[in-house]
Amino acid sequence: MRRGRILIFLVLIIIVGIGVLAVGLGLFNPNPQAVATETTSVQVYFASQNIPQGTKITKDMLGTFSLPLENVAEVMFTTGEEANLVDQIARFTLDQGTLITSSMVGPGAGELPGPVWAVQVPAGMVAMAIPTNRLATAAYGINDGAHVNVNACMTFVDLDPAYQSALPNHIGILTTYRTEQGIALRPDDMVGISLGLFLRGSDTETYQGRTEVESAFQQPIYTIPSEAQRPRLVCQMILQNVTVMNLGNFQLNAPVTDPNATPAPVAQQDASPDIITLMVTPQDAISLNYFVYSGAVISMSLRNPNDTSRIEAQSATLTSMLTQYNISLPSKLPYGQQPRLDVLAPPLLPNDIINNQPQ
Repeated sequence: MRRGRILIFLVLIIIVGIGVLAVGLGLFNPNPQAVATETTSVQVYFASQNIPQGTKITKDMLGTFSLPLENVAEVMFTTGEEANLVDQIARFTLDQGTLITSSMVGPGAGELPGPVWAVQVPAGMVAMAIPTNRLATAAYGINDGAHVNVNACMTFVDLDPAYQSALPNHIGILTTYRTEQGIALRPDDMVGISLGLFLRGSDTETYQGRTEVESAFQQPIYTIPSEAQRPRLVCQMILQNVTVMNLGNFQLNAPVTDPNATPAPVAQQDASPDIITLMVTPQDAISLNYFVYSGAVISMSLRNPNDTSRIEAQSATLTSMLTQYNISLPSKLPYGQQPRLDVLAPPLLPNDIINNQPQ
């Protein structure tokens, strides 16, 4: 009987101890979930208002929000790093709500080397200028900040691999001659002591031809081309979703302005700009350089800045155009247009008429 009472007392003591322990833990940790949240999230800074490019960042322009610890990158500014962010200069226009990273801000304009607009070029990119005109810029609908696709058209010809000249080759005339004591004589002189070869060019440019069998009489004939080789045209989209840095010329010797002042225009606005600057990768800059100096015709097409899609574009050649658009070759008819039409002439537009009359 006594043993049973002892067991009952032990059970009661254990129950009371567990209750006291639970109450104690509740006092020290009233909201366990909140504690877990505090240890797994970090406060990061964002732009609480629109911050124009070149503006000095102040504490009033910043806000913070919680971000899971695993989503926080080293380039972000977290609580405790406010001193590294305040008084920095916005390298780009920061829209309200933009999460600020280290590449978006930098020292004052006076502390940065080079021109003031160099900070507009993102890290890992370069600015490359190419020639342009009204047609290549969508009637000047493409300007600063536009997103474009870049197209290039070029022509190809067949070359002689050894001479690196366009085929067909020109031909010369190879004749024999006889010499007497080392003096060259006419081919009809039958005297001499040795036989040699003499190469001279033809009186007119004669192209290398080929031998064909004439269908009616089955006789071999030697045909030569009636003209020089015609180049073959091909066009292709070479770059997609490229940002335009500037249309026209930049201002020469632009002074460094106060970063707190309203940013002044840094580019000269030309009435008819003939050059455009694109922000591309270093490898694309090399390719654009090649296209420019190889004589390719470069044009751009305007695209929606919110459209980031990319397509697998197909090159445009004469064969692909006939196939893709189901173009039929015209038949040889016993009648034709008059007057004779050899070249398609575009219509003359009023803006293309140059008025040379004095004002």
